[in-house]
Amino acid sequence: MELSPIVLVLIGLLLAAWTAAAAWLMLAASARARGAETARKASRRMARMIDEAPAIPLVVRTDGRIEGSERLAGWFGLDKLPQFLSELVGGQGKGLSQDQVITLTEHVRRAQKTAAPFRMALTVPGSQRSLAVRGALADPQVFPGGAALLWIFDFSESENELARLRADAARARGDFAALVGLIEAAPLPMWFRGPDARLKLVNGAYVRAVGGESAEAVVAGQVELIEAVEGLTAAQVAAQAAEQRQPVERVVATTIDGQRRSMRVSDLPLGDEGVAGYAVDIEETEEQARALRAFRDAQRQMLDQLGVGVAQFDADHRLGFANQPFRRTFSMRPGVGEGLEFERFMRESREAGRTPEVRDFPAWRKERIEWFSADDAIEENWPLGDGTHLRIVAQPMPDGSLVLIAEDRTEQLALAATRDTLLRTRTATFDSLFEALAVFAPDGHMQLWNRRFPSVWGIDPDEMDGHPTAEQLVALIAPNLDNPKQAQGIGEVVRGATLDRKQTGGRVALADGRTLEVAGVPLPDGNGLLTVLDITDSQMAEDALRQRNKALEAADEVKTRFLANMSYEFRTPLTSIGGFAELLESGAAGELTDQGREYVAAIIESVQRLTAQVENVLDLSQSEAGLLPISKQRIDLLPFVTKVVRDREAAIVDGGLSLDLRGGASAKISADERQLGRAIGQLLDNAISATPKGGKILVDLSRRKDGVRIVVSDNGSGMTRAELSRALDGLQSDVDGNLERRQGLGIPLTRQLVEAHGGTLDIVSRKGEGTTASIFIP
Repeated sequence: MELSPIVLVLIGLLLAAWTAAAAWLMLAASARARGAETARKASRRMARMIDEAPAIPLVVRTDGRIEGSERLAGWFGLDKLPQFLSELVGGQGKGLSQDQVITLTEHVRRAQKTAAPFRMALTVPGSQRSLAVRGALADPQVFPGGAALLWIFDFSESENELARLRADAARARGDFAALVGLIEAAPLPMWFRGPDARLKLVNGAYVRAVGGESAEAVVAGQVELIEAVEGLTAAQVAAQAAEQRQPVERVVATTIDGQRRSMRVSDLPLGDEGVAGYAVDIEETEEQARALRAFRDAQRQMLDQLGVGVAQFDADHRLGFANQPFRRTFSMRPGVGEGLEFERFMRESREAGRTPEVRDFPAWRKERIEWFSADDAIEENWPLGDGTHLRIVAQPMPDGSLVLIAEDRTEQLALAATRDTLLRTRTATFDSLFEALAVFAPDGHMQLWNRRFPSVWGIDPDEMDGHPTAEQLVALIAPNLDNPKQAQGIGEVVRGATLDRKQTGGRVALADGRTLEVAGVPLPDGNGLLTVLDITDSQMAEDALRQRNKALEAADEVKTRFLANMSYEFRTPLTSIGGFAELLESGAAGELTDQGREYVAAIIESVQRLTAQVENVLDLSQSEAGLLPISKQRIDLLPFVTKVVRDREAAIVDGGLSLDLRGGASAKISADERQLGRAIGQLLDNAISATPKGGKILVDLSRRKDGVRIVVSDNGSGMTRAELSRALDGLQSDVDGNLERRQGLGIPLTRQLVEAHGGTLDIVSRKGEGTTASIFIP
């Protein structure tokens, strides 16, 4: 069928439209495909960027379901991310703790309900990871339905750095506090000035040094510790140190607590902050330096007084000091002083003839220079041409210096020669003595003996040539003794003189009838001297004296009986006379006239004095005969002596004297009250009678380790040595120089009474100065 052209046109148009539509669809599909690919690429890039981002998002839905990256599971220490928020709780070092999940859940629910954002920090248990959580309600366009969007940041490195910074800050604060405390507790004044050189900070030592009330008051008043020196104040010096940016140190004198002290002041610039300063008290150091200089000068003056020459050369071999004996020994010129080289010193000494004559002097001098590096002291003897003999000691010091000591031994050698002569003289003297002598060493060997020694003992002189020991000598002597057992006693005498250092002796009888006196004497050199004397003649005289002694003992018994009878015969009449006189004084025989009373009083006084003299004579006689009765008992010394002094109170007052009694109340003594009281009373009576009006008497009691001491002293007329000797014998010189018996035998009786107690009496007197009597009783 034939189509009309219109139909064909329409069909063509329809086909063209269809083709155009298909082309457009193909182009649109291609564009959408390219857009979808671009979106997928952008989505992948975004997902990769989110995965690589420092923060990872976490969506928490209203039912607790969570959505997030698996990388977040590694942050939480989990193998994979759980589905619900409550499942973040792990165990055995994985996940979050129960308290952390509960807290996070509460924050999430609050954000879902109120849209309030929140922040919190999480530390994964068992790890060093620190997480920061920022949460808020999610955009409905992103996560509809009220979900919460959490951004989780890993700030472990920041937290570690922050922790380190906090620790550094805490340590810095601690160090600063310690530094401030150290400065405050420092014993030396310290301060700090600002850029304007004004005080801003001072420590307690500064406040005490300036006498301020507090640090604030000192800073407010700008009280300076250091005074102005040469017109510059301490602030001006600190300003100069800040300008020069160099520390300034100086020694100045300042007043602290009213005393002038030397201080070493230091100003230390601290950049633009200011200037710090401190002051060190060097007064003691300065005093020590002055003392050291004084000691050095005194030491040098002392060395100048020695007879030994001393010189010191320093490490550079130069003379530092030489005393006057050293200069005289080596004939050093007056102008030569410190700084003289050792080589030059040796050369000049050789020129002056003060060194030994040697063939090669340079080599000899070189060997002496090596003394400076020697390890030990070196000693040499230098014989000089003029006959002088020097002993040289070179002592190297650790610092490389050398001390040279020169001793002139010329006189010592002469003395040694004289000693040899004396030894030969001693040997000759030994051989000429009448006594037999032998010297034994501490080991018992005979060292020296005279010719008479072997002949006295009757032994062969050739036996002495081998220097026998004491035991060998005893074996040689024993056969010649009347009693051979006495030979051991001779060995004990030698032993006592050599080893025990005691002087012992004895007598031995020989078989030929002779008697020998043996004595061992320790010598100062440690040896022992054995002396032997033939006393046969004196022994016979002793026997005669012994017979006479028996006769004297019989006479002494007669004297004893006489003293016993005379004691009764003397005391009985005196007692009767005194009793009748007292009866007359009391009026028993009638009223007496005034003149009669005077006679009776004189009789009573004379009877008392005569009774005292009789008792003194009898006691002295009994003491010399060994018959004085002593009945000792324990007494307190101070009350006892006080009573003796009180008994003489009237005499002391009448004489216008003052008495001072001193002593401790704890001293006790075992003595006879009556006899000791008489001894002390005699000394007090003598002191009272010998002291003029206005004089003083001292009684001092003291306790010693081995007894007590009683001292009675006065400032009276005193006695000469001859007068004291007569007083000890019971005699005293009168005014005209004639000897008279003074109150019986007071001082001899006192001495006898004291010695009867086992004590001693010492009397010291000087004419015109007084007398001191000292009693010591063990």
